Amino acid sequence: MKFGVLQFFSWPDRRVSLPTVYERALDRIAIMDQTGYDAVWLTEHHFNDYSVCPSIPVMGAYAAARTKRLRIGAAVTLAALYHPVRLAEEIALLDILSGGRVNWGAGRGFDPREFRAFGVPPDESHVRFREAVEIVMQAWCNPRLNFHGRFHSFDDLEVLPKPIQQPHPPTWMAASTNDAIQWAAGAGLSILMSPHPTHAELGEQRALYQRELEAHGHSINGREIPMARLIAIAPTETEARNVATDGVKWLFRTYVNPSGRGDANEMLHRYVDSVVIHGTPERVIDQLERLRDEIHLDYLIGAPLSHQTFLSLTERVLPKLI
Repeated sequence: MKFGVLQFFSWPDRRVSLPTVYERALDRIAIMDQTGYDAVWLTEHHFNDYSVCPSIPVMGAYAAARTKRLRIGAAVTLAALYHPVRLAEEIALLDILSGGRVNWGAGRGFDPREFRAFGVPPDESHVRFREAVEIVMQAWCNPRLNFHGRFHSFDDLEVLPKPIQQPHPPTWMAASTNDAIQWAAGAGLSILMSPHPTHAELGEQRALYQRELEAHGHSINGREIPMARLIAIAPTETEARNVATDGVKWLFRTYVNPSGRGDANEMLHRYVDSVVIHGTPERVIDQLERLRDEIHLDYLIGAPLSHQTFLSLTERVLPKLI
């Protein structure tokens, strides 16, 4: 099993300065570089203290400068909000500066505040996202870009630099709905799987992805399908469940359900019981081995819900499974 970390830059209650938030995250990334992790997966968010990282290329360049072997993943760049040629340039530059260590993940986004602030009508976001991905890939793979789409048009444009990794960095699409999964599979693109479905739902989505890949003449063999999972580890089961519960409450309050719609208790129990992997280190190892067998969890992108969880994942769990 491969391991990565979904690195947020959360600013809970703004108790410390933002530079301290970044420095703590970068210290964690340095630990990842010295242990068995494959990649750090940086998140992009805007206008929310859930994770204050508006630029993966900027943060990724700094992380790359402080590491030697760790891959620098984007999970994800919100491609619908970018000018796609600029996105192609910046990710390619990051690939060069990191020595060819970039994993590119792209997503559409879903936050209405982001769409409003960046002037992207929500009903256009799917088309803008897919067009942006196509442009980025063509810009990387062709000496000159010739493209005519709904939102962008280019003739004989030399997009520089090109990435070190050829024909392009490993690429994944964020896919949390059946429509997104079917589109990615039809295009032969690999997917990143969301931290929010239950374990069973994640298995069903992966099975759908494989069926759709094969229906369009593509194979799943040799593909890495990273699955993001929220994780809480503590010395006892009760302590771990408390960490999971507190983490999910913060998630709801700041990101998943800030308006408080729906049955909060029902949602809380769903996440804690069926979404978060939690327990003692030994119990978490058992759960990961079971998920590896049941839903083909071969690449875990863990989202630790506490610093102690990160340390336990690094010291007690990862060495048993890589």
